[in-house]
Amino acid sequence: MKIESLASAAKAAATRLAAVASDKKNQILEAIAQSLQENEDAIVAANAADLSAAEADALAAPLLKRLKFDAGKLAGVVDGIRSLITLPDPVGETLTATELDNELKLYKVSCPIGVIGVIFESRPDALVQISTLCLKSGNAVLLKGGSEAANTNRILARVIAEASEAAGAPAGWLQLLETRAEVGEMLKLDDTIDLIVPRGSNAFVKYIMDNSNIAVLGHADGICHVYIDADADSDMAVRIAVDSKCQYVAVCNAAETLLVHEAVAQDVLPKLVSAMAESNVELIGCPATAAIIDVQEATEEDWKTEYLDYTLSVKVVPSLGNAIEHINTYGSGHTDVIVTANAESARTFMELVDSGNVFWNCSTRFSDGFRYGLGAEVGISTNKIHARGPVGLEGLIIYKWKMIGKGQTVAPYADGEKSFTHRQLDTTFDL
Repeated sequence: MKIESLASAAKAAATRLAAVASDKKNQILEAIAQSLQENEDAIVAANAADLSAAEADALAAPLLKRLKFDAGKLAGVVDGIRSLITLPDPVGETLTATELDNELKLYKVSCPIGVIGVIFESRPDALVQISTLCLKSGNAVLLKGGSEAANTNRILARVIAEASEAAGAPAGWLQLLETRAEVGEMLKLDDTIDLIVPRGSNAFVKYIMDNSNIAVLGHADGICHVYIDADADSDMAVRIAVDSKCQYVAVCNAAETLLVHEAVAQDVLPKLVSAMAESNVELIGCPATAAIIDVQEATEEDWKTEYLDYTLSVKVVPSLGNAIEHINTYGSGHTDVIVTANAESARTFMELVDSGNVFWNCSTRFSDGFRYGLGAEVGISTNKIHARGPVGLEGLIIYKWKMIGKGQTVAPYADGEKSFTHRQLDTTFDL
């Protein structure tokens, strides 16, 4: 089927999905969860085929880890679906209510965006998370995953589509794309697709923006930083740095650069070497770092690099201000952390670092829709319009203005015979 047909089917489904009641959507989500469990053996077998092919192609170890979708990963996404069920429906919420005049009321009410195209990396769990978030928020979705996960994505999309449609979801709300050519065709469909969410490098996101008239919610590089301040507890700092880098290296919220205040560098860096060696992390650093520990010299390009691997660049900085300047120069606006006992330093850092997620004394790895309680995420936006940070349910809705009157016309207000009250109301939209 041509992409135009898939997108048209999704658009028709989106119109119907927008009107599905909350209880019904939750029933559909539970049906999906149950069907995924029932098809565990087939799903794991499909993933094993993808893993075998990827290993034969010498795919890097961190990327293989992303690709793996075993029984444990399946159990995790099923738990995520059931957590999503417990969240309030974001659709149909009255955001504001205003009396314009007697018996003339205006409501701002949340509604689905419509049809969303998501291009994501070789993480099969992302397919489940994205599709179920779209369903809960009333959106149809076109999905394009990495080619390495083709078999896994295919069976997951089929199980989700069949289970959801059998439970009452409109046919065609989920569509799976499988080739780059199809992505190119999708980018032309601004009459049927409302939003594109590309998950990938800055260059990839820019390519999507430059080649489509569809609105783009950019999920770019995760060049995340941990800054160890002069007033940091060194043991806490190393523990946070190790978790930020090593807990899962092949993800966008893993730390790629460590900044250390010169006042504590002599204490922190030797401890860091020992801790990172346990995870086989290669450290590269600036000349000041190399004067304290044995590291290869970092280049200008290293500060701009998302490694997604067991490599960490380290820089010794003379001040908090210098750390902030480095992050705002080289970071991607994703997630940045300060480790310090000084609340004023933390406040300054969190106000001045220009990122969607800024943390004090905790790992970058907390930057995640599920951990935020958002019901997983379609991505982490580094945009500053519409949604920023982990994009969960609230990032997949927009709003419409609904007005209820009793025959009013504009002329009396334009002529000065009547005036607006513009009184805020404590009420919800209801016909």
